[in-house]
Amino acid sequence: MRASPDRVDLVRIMPFILLHLGCLGAIWVGWSPVAVWTAVGLYFLRMFAVTAIHHRYFSHKTYSTSRPVQFLLALWAGTTVQRGSLWWAYHHRHHHAHSDGPEDAHSPHVHGFLWSHIGWITSRRNFPTDYSTIKDLAKFPELVWLNRFDLVVPILFATSIYGGGELLAHFAPALGTNGLQMLVWGFFISTTFLFHGTACIYSMAHLMGRPRFKTDDDSRNSFILALITLGEGWHNNHHRYQSATRNGFYWWEFDPTYYGLKALSWTGLIWGLKAVPKSVLEEGSHADHHSSVAAAHRAAVRAEHSPLRRVVPAAAAIAVATVNSANTGLAPKTVAPTVHHQDPSSAPAQNRAHSPRTGPSSQVGGSGQA
Repeated sequence: MRASPDRVDLVRIMPFILLHLGCLGAIWVGWSPVAVWTAVGLYFLRMFAVTAIHHRYFSHKTYSTSRPVQFLLALWAGTTVQRGSLWWAYHHRHHHAHSDGPEDAHSPHVHGFLWSHIGWITSRRNFPTDYSTIKDLAKFPELVWLNRFDLVVPILFATSIYGGGELLAHFAPALGTNGLQMLVWGFFISTTFLFHGTACIYSMAHLMGRPRFKTDDDSRNSFILALITLGEGWHNNHHRYQSATRNGFYWWEFDPTYYGLKALSWTGLIWGLKAVPKSVLEEGSHADHHSSVAAAHRAAVRAEHSPLRRVVPAAAAIAVATVNSANTGLAPKTVAPTVHHQDPSSAPAQNRAHSPRTGPSSQVGGSGQA
């Protein structure tokens, strides 16, 4: 199967088609506040399972836990309908080993956006789990069983949602919901949004945002993707240092998954959360500083060559020239000299006082020249 060519397999794509078609059930079952909020709540609860369990635990072992809790975490992650945790971990580790290279199964630069978003998961060659690359996980038979029979947990999960809706219809009819409505909203719609939210990291985290660290791929940081995926949007951070429990390396980088894991560690169920090394944090701060300086320089260059720098002075010059032209176009009024019969010694001063050069009209023209 691994030797098969990359193409959409009709058998593998059927579950995704059915999942999306199930969303259309809302046309017939309608909606209710409890059904919609259940869908929203299950989206975030299961997104946390994707990010904190599939990704930060099974894929990277960024914290530790006991074997019983590990099994419970795998059950929780199974409700995401993204196959088993071992399959998830294998493909993610493979992604890091070949990120944005020819062997990367979901690089948008190699395969295009649509394939990296959903196409790769429907390919026959990406269906098997290579247990040789995840020996640390394959030694647990209970995890292997969940990985092999990965439809068991989703089916039980969907059944429980339907049953819960029927119980609400019987014991709390005022809520206006029922089993089918809860199944459509709580399972089909919520799971579809969950899948596409997760897939945004495959397809968009290497296209959208900006890099802080220099890595061998085109991974980027995006606050928008961090909102959608509870902190996974700090993808460039993660590709720089994969072993840290947090993806948002700095306090201002929103990372709800880390906050949840930190709170869970206070219960003693998990421990050993791995921090970001100081050297990596300093490297990132240094890169941010140089990035800010470069951005300021680019802004100054743009301002230097901005059309406004030419248009505004030109407009001012035209305005001044217009005023000057208007003033000089006014012929100064000639005042006839007045003959005074007085001492000749005072005549020059009086003539100067009545000279057209110092009259009101020439003063206006003079101010225009100034």
